[in-house]
Amino acid sequence: MLSFAEKIIFSLLILATAAAFLIPFVYRIRIIISGQKEKRFNHFIKRLWYAFTKVLFQRCTLRRERILTGIIHVGIFYGALTFDTLTINHTLEGYIPHFYLFGDTGFGLFFSLLVDIFAILVLLGVVFFLVRRYIIRYKAYNTTPMDSGLIYFFLTTATLSYLYFKCFSIVHHPETARLAFLGSFLAQFVQNAGLSPEIVAVHYNLSWWLHIVIVFGFIAYVPHSKYFHMFTSPFNLLFHSERPKGELKSLDIENIETFGIEKATDYTWKDLLDSFACMECGRCQDACPAYTSEKPLSPKMIIFNLKNHLLGQGQKYIKKKKEEISPLMDGVYTPDEIWTCTTCGACMQVCPAEIEHIPKIVGVRQGLVLMEGKFPTELNNFFKSMETNSNPWGVGFADRANWAQDLDVKLMSDHPEAEYLFWVGCAGSFDEQGKKIARAMVKILNEAGIDFAILGPEEKCCGDSVKRLGNEYLFQMMAGENIEQFKKYNVKKIITTCPHGYNAFKNDYPQLLDYLPDLSPEDKKNMENIEIIHHVQLINQLIKEGRLPLKSQIKKFFTYHDSCYLARHNGIIEEPREILSAVSENKVIELENNRKHSFCCGAGGGLMWTEESLGKRINHLRTDEMLEKKVYLTVTSCPFCQTMFLDGLKDKQIEDIQVKDIAEVVAECLSGSAQSS
Repeated sequence: MLSFAEKIIFSLLILATAAAFLIPFVYRIRIIISGQKEKRFNHFIKRLWYAFTKVLFQRCTLRRERILTGIIHVGIFYGALTFDTLTINHTLEGYIPHFYLFGDTGFGLFFSLLVDIFAILVLLGVVFFLVRRYIIRYKAYNTTPMDSGLIYFFLTTATLSYLYFKCFSIVHHPETARLAFLGSFLAQFVQNAGLSPEIVAVHYNLSWWLHIVIVFGFIAYVPHSKYFHMFTSPFNLLFHSERPKGELKSLDIENIETFGIEKATDYTWKDLLDSFACMECGRCQDACPAYTSEKPLSPKMIIFNLKNHLLGQGQKYIKKKKEEISPLMDGVYTPDEIWTCTTCGACMQVCPAEIEHIPKIVGVRQGLVLMEGKFPTELNNFFKSMETNSNPWGVGFADRANWAQDLDVKLMSDHPEAEYLFWVGCAGSFDEQGKKIARAMVKILNEAGIDFAILGPEEKCCGDSVKRLGNEYLFQMMAGENIEQFKKYNVKKIITTCPHGYNAFKNDYPQLLDYLPDLSPEDKKNMENIEIIHHVQLINQLIKEGRLPLKSQIKKFFTYHDSCYLARHNGIIEEPREILSAVSENKVIELENNRKHSFCCGAGGGLMWTEESLGKRINHLRTDEMLEKKVYLTVTSCPFCQTMFLDGLKDKQIEDIQVKDIAEVVAECLSGSAQSS
């Protein structure tokens, strides 16, 4: 097809394209591997299969948040795979006249049909995204408009130049038509134009060169664009976290010099890979309660700004010149971004590339708190109360069991052989609404004949808020003391009413066992085998076993709010709904955002103890969702959530809607005192 001179030019073009692609590609890879070590290579075959199926079947983009966008993306994705294959054929065709990758096979005929189908789908997809980005102007797409425009340009011109080549190829060599219906249709116009064979041959050669130059130009541009995610996202899925979603890694405080994240050099290589795997779709931003409530935080920009910072100082990272690298809080992140994250996990839930936003934010908090002593001023009293009295309210721990003075509740010190430790928690011990939950739970446990006891004055805060606010040192101190209590009483089962306590015991505490020198191997094994039970799990089990005779039912309409740390982080979704179906004549009226896509109450990540002064109040937004459903009752399974919604209703001067924990609802049904009209 090409003359000898053209083949030389073409070969040089291939080498130039390879260099233009590989130099920035390798540069980015070197930045990524400059990060701290992290083991992500276990279960490699399992990981490989997971990533392969996620990408091949586009399970990463076909999600409920943007189903139409996902479908369009599928068309572009498979179109890209098809055209990538076609590029191989197009390249070899330059050296081997009339070359066709699949020969005269049946698949070769089918492939020619696929190419034309995906040519149409790619063009339609480009129009779709052009409208969304430049006409409708969704906020989720508010980054790199020039980059997006260039990508759309390359997609469009590559597709159109292929069609230009295909139609003249069919005219010049009719046997190449195969099942290319679109190319054949366009070829008819060329044939009807009555062009001479010489002119057709010129167009055939010109169109081949035009298509190859555009495609090679696109290849050279890819490493500089967000389209680079085509290479990084599959690897990000390959090295996805296998840890529980609610878990935050603990710091080996005794053996490290830097606590938390000050500079991006403190991040792991996987954290840096995350930044290059982002496709800038903005799904995380759409789902984020902080962003939705008009706060400065956008999880998308956390990742986007990290990538730009890495590229801007890449040589310093590659050459390990940490002292010359600027801190992340010096122009990359702002305090208002870092301290408005509720750690609800909505961003990570919806991310197609499974980027891990929360560890990055909490890591920076750790650096600010432990290395610089910088944090919101209202946390001074919070940390002090935790240090001195092991609860956020600063009430003396000697009063921790006062809520149960008129109840026949045993202490572990008096009844160490109890089957269950009922972990009351700070809210259950000191908050008035929390006390109601604790008392309701006692009633349920007694009704079911459960052998339980509480720690009383020996109980300390689980430390969830402290950890997520970045004070890892204080968290480990408190957790270590709690673990000693579990060891002391040989605890086998723990019941919690708070998802945050449940998550801390189940996901955070096990990591600390290797850092506690006083624990023997047998002690560690016993601690690992402690069964952590949230009260909705236990209540649901007791109802199914017939151990809770329900004497009344709720007849009015009600809704249920999924706690982030129960549903999204720990997958406890169906149990509360099964409980409510057992005590009500009606099904739960689902809120617009429910189950794993629940909208945060605003109290997570330790923000229960900070003042929400920026933007709208998150609990008000969630309260508005409840008001839209016109229910008389909202059921929760978290004392933090309950407090936030009661405050939201109070702020809005709504008095005819109740907010109750699921334990209160069940306890009322046991006594026959639930509202029935």
